[in-house]
Amino acid sequence: MEEQKAGAQYVLTLSCPDKQGIVHAVSSYLFMTGCNIIDSQQFGDADSGLFFMRVHFSAAGQVTAEKLRASFAAVGASFHMDWHIHSTTERMRVVLMVSKFGHCLNDLLFRTRIGALPVEIAAVVSNHTDFRELTESYGIPFHHVPVTRENKDEAERRLLDLVAEEDVDLVVLARYMQVLSDDLCKELSGRVINIHHSFLPSFKGAKPYHQAHTRGVKLIGATAHYVTADLDEGPIIEQEVARVTHDVTPEQLVAIGRDVECQALARAVKWHSERRVLLNGSRTVVFA
Repeated sequence: MEEQKAGAQYVLTLSCPDKQGIVHAVSSYLFMTGCNIIDSQQFGDADSGLFFMRVHFSAAGQVTAEKLRASFAAVGASFHMDWHIHSTTERMRVVLMVSKFGHCLNDLLFRTRIGALPVEIAAVVSNHTDFRELTESYGIPFHHVPVTRENKDEAERRLLDLVAEEDVDLVVLARYMQVLSDDLCKELSGRVINIHHSFLPSFKGAKPYHQAHTRGVKLIGATAHYVTADLDEGPIIEQEVARVTHDVTPEQLVAIGRDVECQALARAVKWHSERRVLLNGSRTVVFA
């Protein structure tokens, strides 16, 4: 038997009220349009009554994402779906934001350089200049946008202008130590990912790892989540932990914390960029 030639590849993601026939409708549509399913994942949430699905498929011939979207519209409408179809060759354009801790920035820059993250970093934005040289060594534009009480609105307008000008899909707060306004959170809803230590709500403020050491914690954690107007309480995408013992110093806790922050944030960005994360109210469905 002659091996079938692989065509262009796409990802279909959808959520809708759960009912019979969704999987059949999607698979029948793909069959009728000459597509081949490479991978399919699905989840029906009994709590929210919603159904979630991610299908990775190939399409032969002259099929394009635009044609697929046009022909799938009827299927989507019949089940009241919130759905999207994207080519796997479309790399999300990302803006990284950082303040004075550069471990997550450095990690994301390197992972992108070696192809471990399927994104295109359009720019780095910072309220300090510490990482200009690092950023520009990767050939990426660096934007210094100072933030004060007086100019916060202007700084956020500059960010929104940059997002629009660079056609940015995702903003990543790679240890950006400024609170985003409610209006900005709403404007970029579902398009901003943050990382922070997982001690919250305990050990708020300065030197959380030193506070944790004083209390003798045995687990160090990090949480990557979508940003909402509720500070540090957005839908969680990924978490990472590391066990520690009584003989670990505060400085070692900080180093361990940096590692788990990098790991959790990198996975969250990767999964989001591969369209594996679907919002489910205050939670997420992650087809990892």
